[in-house]
Amino acid sequence: MTESILTPLRVRQARPRVGHISYLNCAPLLWGLARTGKLIDIDLVKGTPDVLGKEILEGRLDIGPVSLADFLQHQELLVPLSEIAIGSDGPVMSCVIVSQVPLEELGGARVALGSESRTSIRLAQLVLGEMVGVHAEYFSCKPDLESMLDAASAAVLIGDAALRVATLGSTRSSLTVHDLGQMWREWTGHPFVFAVIAARREFAARAPELVSEVHAALVEARDLALTEIDEVSQRIARWEDFDAELLRRYYTHALNYDLGDRQYAGIAEFARRAGLPRTLDARVPRDLSWSI
Repeated sequence: MTESILTPLRVRQARPRVGHISYLNCAPLLWGLARTGKLIDIDLVKGTPDVLGKEILEGRLDIGPVSLADFLQHQELLVPLSEIAIGSDGPVMSCVIVSQVPLEELGGARVALGSESRTSIRLAQLVLGEMVGVHAEYFSCKPDLESMLDAASAAVLIGDAALRVATLGSTRSSLTVHDLGQMWREWTGHPFVFAVIAARREFAARAPELVSEVHAALVEARDLALTEIDEVSQRIARWEDFDAELLRRYYTHALNYDLGDRQYAGIAEFARRAGLPRTLDARVPRDLSWSI
């Protein structure tokens, strides 16, 4: 009998399933992953914040961005990655309250809440209720500004739709746009973290090396994209309503992708005001010197 000269197939390791928010705020991370070649090492799943949060909580994603409110409520399932998050340290440009009346007149009025981020919804309720001092009637709906304002006096928008109305305006000239990142900063003095990057706790225990690789890849992608932000902005501007200079300002002055002591203080302040559990001390550094 002739022996086979074929090489036995090795057992294939599955790529980690990594979430990616399909808004312009995360486009630099995608750029960086592509430029470093690390994009080929992950199974990238795109979606809105609410969808991605559900996917990771239900085990269909291994690592990804998690809305801060969801993370704080489900810390037994998740481990936050250090160094990187999605937030702001002042005006964020893409999380806004759009109102047809002065905010002080929203007491008892209807306020439409876009359904894509529980964190932004809770932030808006805190700012209106405690900072402005009005108690509105909130309801959730699809994030379409025109239909929201047909049914309400004000609307909370996030992502590209918020960036569009904040920078390009609306067909309704009487609207005022209030930046929630700026309002939080003026109110508390802290940065705001809209989403952390987290790994499922059971996946981190089972595949710590993969978590470390993805973590390092995301930090490297962020750092590279920010050094090449002029080109990133110009390329994105080819396909969007926004010009390159506006996008550059958005990425370098509005958004903040850090997660350090000031951001953790902001997280703790949000948790306290929102009545949510404080963040865990356990974080995943890139050297794997952490415990589950």
